[in-house]
Amino acid sequence: MTALRAPKPAIFALAAIMTAVAVSACSMGAIAPSGGTALAPGLSARMDQPGAVLDKAQAIGLINAYRATAGLPALLPDPALDGTAQVLANQYAQTGTPPRTPQELAGMKLSAGYATFAETFSGWRNNPADAAGLRTNATRAGIAVSFNQVSSYGIHWVLVLD
Repeated sequence: MTALRAPKPAIFALAAIMTAVAVSACSMGAIAPSGGTALAPGLSARMDQPGAVLDKAQAIGLINAYRATAGLPALLPDPALDGTAQVLANQYAQTGTPPRTPQELAGMKLSAGYATFAETFSGWRNNPADAAGLRTNATRAGIAVSFNQVSSYGIHWVLVLD
């Protein structure tokens, strides 16, 4: 008689990540016409182009898919926090100095130099300290980007969490 072994916890984590990615891709319209998966246009749009606009709903959706893999609740988009993030992103782009996290916020993520939100998110996700920040105990989020062609990095991203 063959004994069955219990699956290792890593299998469950992998399954959760794959499910979250599949669900987020479907919910963001990221299925390519060929049947494969591709990034939603709002996540891969270059923010250094004239008239570029960040699709904040898709950006927060990607962050929420990542948070779901850790069993965390979804962040709600917050227009007031978007405003705070925009002020900080503009300051960051103009001065080149990373802003400090306002005391009333649970957390803040900064990035500079990445042209798209997909690149920015990958940088955050792949850096242990930034990844931990994405998993902070928060319920609301605001996000913004600012482009300054004369700055060293050009594009400056700010995510604020509360």
